[in-house]
This record gives sequence, structure tokens and C-alpha cells, in this order.
Amino acid sequence: MSTPSPSTATTTADPLRLIDVDYVQFYVGNAKQAAYFYAQAFGFEIEQVSDLTTEVRDSASYLLTQGNIRFLLTTGLHQEHPAQKEVAIYGDGIKDIAFTVDDATAAYEQALKNGAESAYEPITVTDERGTVVRSGIKTFGRVVHTFVSRTGGYAIEKVKERGQPFLPKFKVMDDLAINEYNRANPTGLFYVDHCVGNVQMGQMDVWVKWYEDVLGFKLFKHFDDKDISTEYSALMSKVMDSGRELIKIPINEPADGRYKSQIEEYLDWHDNTGGIQHLALLTKDELNTVGQLRKRGVDFLDIPDTYYDVVWDRVGEIREDIDKVKDLRLLVDRDDKGYLLQIFTKPLQDRPTLFFEIICRRGSESFGKGNFKALFESLELEQAKRGNL
Repeated sequence: MSTPSPSTATTTADPLRLIDVDYVQFYVGNAKQAAYFYAQAFGFEIEQVSDLTTEVRDSASYLLTQGNIRFLLTTGLHQEHPAQKEVAIYGDGIKDIAFTVDDATAAYEQALKNGAESAYEPITVTDERGTVVRSGIKTFGRVVHTFVSRTGGYAIEKVKERGQPFLPKFKVMDDLAINEYNRANPTGLFYVDHCVGNVQMGQMDVWVKWYEDVLGFKLFKHFDDKDISTEYSALMSKVMDSGRELIKIPINEPADGRYKSQIEEYLDWHDNTGGIQHLALLTKDELNTVGQLRKRGVDFLDIPDTYYDVVWDRVGEIREDIDKVKDLRLLVDRDDKGYLLQIFTKPLQDRPTLFFEIICRRGSESFGKGNFKALFESLELEQAKRGNL
């Protein structure tokens, strides 16, 4: 998969042409501490901040960057702020997958015509650098998609340059020791490959149709309970594709099984509300990236030795050192276009409601179907430790 080179043409026949993933916004209980966690554990740069010192009175937000990944970590500064209300219900988690568009007002109006429900009406903010317009629509569960259009110094190409303000009332951080360390010791993450949503049983097809009707996504892959099951649990998944090599959104729902699936565990600890279960972050060198992350203390799911006794017969030859693949406990799979390497973290906070996948694609466009059984058995072991199986 190649990294897109987004265009920012000011006019387009399609107001819902998605140019880029503008940012991924997390609602968290303490943005300053969460920023340090993601910087220390995953190598992100804590680049900018918006808080009391920038004349923002109701929230604090930290912009973290790495490659073309932008995380926006937001904490409310009073109990009525939406972030504080949601953290009280769901814990830390992802609120918003935001998209750069040519015209956020036109995108919003077209999405409403297509059947979307408004999250918030267009908001325009202007200063001496330029203008940013944002508007939002609701998708599954608690999740929002924000449309962002940028002009002047806030154009997306400018934002990608280090030291250029992300939004009005954001300031570039003084050089931090953790940023210097991460620039000297990069982990190699550079793109959001896909984000996985969990919904209640019977809701997967509802939201598949929503993405088709509202945003023009297409069905890319379909996995049923025969594909994703173990002796104890099962789930079903349909992968939605923007069609622009931008981002894919798999949507999962539980399937009948002897015990609770990981989707049911997620819903149990997420107020029975749909949301983002995990982000897949792309790297060009899985061995180096995962090696660096392990040195930083990131906890990954364990894969048994028996997996490596049989995987090479299924996958065949790869360019990576297979002994190192085993040492790092990486999963490997192949489709008709190539192979991929992947690994999954354990939950990133105390509630088992969010984790990351680290993925490297060597031509493969799939999601590791051949690894589903081994992966879900590992997940079940972790569920059992938590008393949630």
C-alpha cells in the first residue's frame, strides 16, 4: 500500500471526496499524561497544545504526530464538557475519525441529504494565518466523523510541516526531551491503515448500508462466523472501503458462541454502545518497529510456538528473517497480492476497549484471515485472565 498524495483542489464535483485522515481524536481523562504515554510507548511527537495558556477555557488538547498520523487527545476542563461526560461513561477512547475535504459545509450538507444525522453544524474559525471550517456527523455508537476544510496557513500540506499550527489557538510545544529522543529513535509508524468499529448484534449490516449511502464507501471484504471463530466464540465483520486508498473501516458484530466474544466484552465495558475497537497503524519495517515498541514496554498479545510450526507451509517465503518474526511473536498471512505482518497490543487502558494493531503490507490487501484463529485464541486467553470470557 502506498501513501496517498492528497490534493487540496478548491472545487470538486463530489463534496464528499475525502482527501486525507485529518486527525483521530481521543477523549481522555488527562490529556497531558495520555500524551506522554503515547509519546513514550509508541514514539509520537507531542507537537502542539491548546489549553488555558492559548486562551481556551473549557478543554485541553494535545496534538501528537508521527508520519502522516495525527492524534488529537482532548480532556474537558469542567464537568459539563462532552469529553468529561463521555470519559465517565466509556473511559478513554476514540471519539472522532476526521476527514480533510474541500468544503466542510458542502460535505456536511451532502451527508445530511444522504441520510446522516448531524453531530454539529459547520463552525468557521479564522485568524491571521487562515481559515478552518469543521462540521460533524454521527456514525455508529459514540463515534463522529468530522469534515475539515483548510485554507491559507492551515492547509493540510502546511499542517504536515513540523512547527506549523494545526488549528487556531494551538501553539507549538517547546522542544521536549521526549520529542528529541523519539526523533533520534524513530519507531517507524506513518499511516492509519484502518480503524475497526464494534457494534451490537444485528447492527453490522445497518452500518454497512450507512457507509454506502452516506459516504459512498464500498464493501471490500466480508468475514462470517466460519472465518472468525474458535471453540468458544465467534464474530462477523464487513470491511468498508472509501475507494480512494485512504482508510478502510471494518465493522464487527458478535456471533453466537459458547462464551463471550471479544466484541461482547467490548460492549460490556463500553456501556453497550458501539465504538472504535482498534486502530491499525502502518509501518514499512515490522521487525524494526515492533522491536522498538517492545523495548519501550508496549505489551502485545502472545502467540504460541505451535503457530510457527505450521505458518510457513501456509505463507511460504518472505523477505524478513523468520527467526526474528518468531522472536517478536508476529503474525504472517498471504493473499493473492502478497503478504502482511501484523501484531496486536493488549488494551491500552484499564477497560478492555481499545488497542492498536501494527501492520506491514508487502502487497497484501487483506486483514490476516489466516491468522484469525490464532489471534482470537490469544484474545480469549486475555479475556479469561480478566474474567470476561
